[in-house]
Amino acid sequence: MQFTDRLLLENRAWAAGMQAADPEIFTRLHQGQAPGALWISCCDSRVPAEQICNASPGELFIHRNIANLVNEHDANVMSVIEYALNALEVEHIIVCGHRGCGGIQAAISGDEALNALPRVEAHVGQLRQLVAAHANELNRFTRLGDKVDHVVELNVAAQVERLAGLSLVRESWAARRAPTLHGWVYDLASGQIDDVVSRAATDADADGWRRAAS
Repeated sequence: MQFTDRLLLENRAWAAGMQAADPEIFTRLHQGQAPGALWISCCDSRVPAEQICNASPGELFIHRNIANLVNEHDANVMSVIEYALNALEVEHIIVCGHRGCGGIQAAISGDEALNALPRVEAHVGQLRQLVAAHANELNRFTRLGDKVDHVVELNVAAQVERLAGLSLVRESWAARRAPTLHGWVYDLASGQIDDVVSRAATDADADGWRRAAS
């Protein structure tokens, strides 16, 4: 059986199981969505948003890109943020990175393979700037994996800061004191999520951060 054929069969089984557990679920979903959060994460196949949070269909509005970046010049991510805030009025935006991120490793190690992938190379340029800005801090790590995981945390914090500076977010804060911004990191080895940083509308003028307890 081909892989795609198996996916279609699994879809039928999933749909039947969902409807058996809740006969009205697809009727409700067909009527509209009211997700509680916009989820911005890496497109790595090992980080399925709904599954790792045990979320139901309709609870998360999702955007994924390599290394979970927020770039104000990227029409894709900006249109998703605009729709999430102004049409869906989500209460939270979650940026979820993951340990062992290949995009971040490439930005640290200067992976020559990216020379053949110019669009990917351009996309991770933001990460190279982040790595350069923290070069002295990263020198204390001897293992590449430890450097990668540290930059993963720095990156989610940087993306939360980028979100906080967007006019879309500032306007939403002024209008309805939402959304709360969160920076999370998913651990591939344990399946668990760590809360790294958050920022709320009340922090807007004080420039305040809440660092999650380690």
